[in-house]
Amino acid sequence: MSAPADADARRAIPPVICYPVDTLPTPDMALYDAARATLTKTGETVVPPRDAACFTVPAGHFFRITSVEGSQVGDLNLWHARDLSERFYSGKTRALHGTHITTGQRMWSGFPHLRPMATLTHDSLGWYGIDAYGGSVHDVIGTRCDPYTHALLSDGGQYHHCCHSNLTRALADHLGVSAAEAEPHIHDVLNVFMCTGFTRDTGQYFMKASPVRPGDTLEFFAEIDLLGALSACPGGDCSAEHSSDAAACHPLLVETFAPDPQTLIDWQSPAPNAYDGSHGR
Repeated sequence: MSAPADADARRAIPPVICYPVDTLPTPDMALYDAARATLTKTGETVVPPRDAACFTVPAGHFFRITSVEGSQVGDLNLWHARDLSERFYSGKTRALHGTHITTGQRMWSGFPHLRPMATLTHDSLGWYGIDAYGGSVHDVIGTRCDPYTHALLSDGGQYHHCCHSNLTRALADHLGVSAAEAEPHIHDVLNVFMCTGFTRDTGQYFMKASPVRPGDTLEFFAEIDLLGALSACPGGDCSAEHSSDAAACHPLLVETFAPDPQTLIDWQSPAPNAYDGSHGR
C-alpha cells in the first residue's frame, strides 16, 4: 500500500505521555531507607532451577530476591495474602512507570483495588539503564513463558517447566488445591533480572543475556500483606532460549525481613482505590 502524501507529517507529530505521573503518590524512600537499616531476617525460600515456590510477606516488611549461584532470571507473581482476586497488574504498572521498573517505583494491583502492592527499595542492577539495543532489566512487558505458546510454536510439544506451569504448581501446593483450580490465579509477571526490549525494525519482544551475577539483588517493601510466587525460569539467563532443558539454570533465593517497628511508626498501608465503583450508573 502506498503512503499518503502527508505521511511524513503524520509521523512527525510528537508523542504525548498517556499517564503523566506528576500527581502519582510517591513512596517515602527516606522512610524506607531508615527502615532498611534496621532489618532482621525472618525467613528464606530457595527456588529450585526450573521450578517455583511461594512465600508470604506481612505489610510493612521487606523481601529480597537474590541470584545465588549463577546468572538466572525469575518470574514473580504477587497477590493480596487473603484475597487472591487482588493481584499484580503488569499492564498498569507498565503504563505508569514504563517497560522496566527499578528503585522507587511500584508494583500495582488490578481493578478495583489499583493500589501499590510493593515498592522497589533496592536494585543492584540499577546501573544497567537502557543499552544500545533498547534493552533493560526487570521488565513488565513479557507475559511469562508458558506451555501453551510452547505447544503452538513447537507443533504440539509438551513442556511442563515453563514459568506458567511452575507458578501453577507452586500455588496449587501452597493452597492445597488442584492445578486446574490454581491456574486461573496465575497472571502476567515482573520478569526479575531479565534483560528485554523491543526490536527497532519489527517491534518484536526480545531477550538477551541477563547482566545478573551471583550476589545481585532486587528488594521490595510490602505495602500490603502479600503472597508471592517466584519461578526460576527454564531459560536460565535467557541468552538463547526459554522453555527447554538446554539452558544452564540456577536457584534463586527469596529472603524476608522485618524492620524495627519504630522506624515505620508514621507509615500506613495504602487503602484501596478511591473510585466509587458506580461506573456512571
